[in-house]
Amino acid sequence: MTAVSTASLFQSALLNIQNNQNQLAKLSDQAGSTFVSQNLAGYGDQAGQLTALNSTASRLSSYVNGTQALSDKLDTQNTALTAVNTAAQGAVSAINEALANNSASTLLSTLQSQLTAASSALNTQLNGQYLFSGGNVNTPPVANSTLSSLNTAADVTAAFQNGQTPSVGRIDANTTVQTGVLASNVASPLFSALQAVQAFNAGPNGPLTGSLTSAQSTFLNGVVAQFNSALATTTSAVANNGVVQQQVTTANTNLTDQQTALTGVIGNITDTNEAQVSNQINLAQTALQVSAEVFQGLQSDSLLNILTPSTGG
Repeated sequence: MTAVSTASLFQSALLNIQNNQNQLAKLSDQAGSTFVSQNLAGYGDQAGQLTALNSTASRLSSYVNGTQALSDKLDTQNTALTAVNTAAQGAVSAINEALANNSASTLLSTLQSQLTAASSALNTQLNGQYLFSGGNVNTPPVANSTLSSLNTAADVTAAFQNGQTPSVGRIDANTTVQTGVLASNVASPLFSALQAVQAFNAGPNGPLTGSLTSAQSTFLNGVVAQFNSALATTTSAVANNGVVQQQVTTANTNLTDQQTALTGVIGNITDTNEAQVSNQINLAQTALQVSAEVFQGLQSDSLLNILTPSTGG
């Protein structure tokens, strides 16, 4: 019975030493790394939870990157649309100044400058694609950028080459927003007003080059309303883009907050707690020392020693 019991104790002691050595090695690896384990198996029962959390984190990351890209696009659109709005304001001011001064000496050159500015803004590119072209991202949306070309066109729509489907962006799994703006929707009223002026200039009551005639004054007074309507359209485009900007910015902020919180949850599982690991290493070292002492004690009380006759008197 003593021999059997001793053998069993030897096995138990050896197993304890091995377990303590393995635990100490694992803790030493953690102490030298920022992660508890380099693979899922090292997280035991938490491996499934960690897999699910990482999957959610990956989706959140894609949404954060997506909303940031949308935000950049909307910022660029805001700059361009503001430029178109400024051009429309400049055109309105040019008409009013001509009427106030009873002179059209600089009217056409000023209107041409505003048309050039608006056309350039509407042909803005981002990452090699035209922002206001709808689906025709490789084609500049504004084809005609001179007053004379507008006048020769049968219809002002010929000035535009954009597609008819505004782009849509995804904010999260359940929300999409229209982020695209079509050049024709923004600038058709402005281009129509400019076309009307150029047509009048080329007609029997033109040209608009000096002091206004009665017919020219009547015409310009009448066309002011058309330019004001065009200005209202561009102003609305800037405002609508701003609303979407705010929506995307809010979504990006919320998603980033969620991402930060989730990173913390994952970190609580995966990141090494230096103080805790240090304490566990001390405990493991103590346990290994105790196991070794037990094993040494069993060696000194082995079956061979028990069976050795006593030499005492």
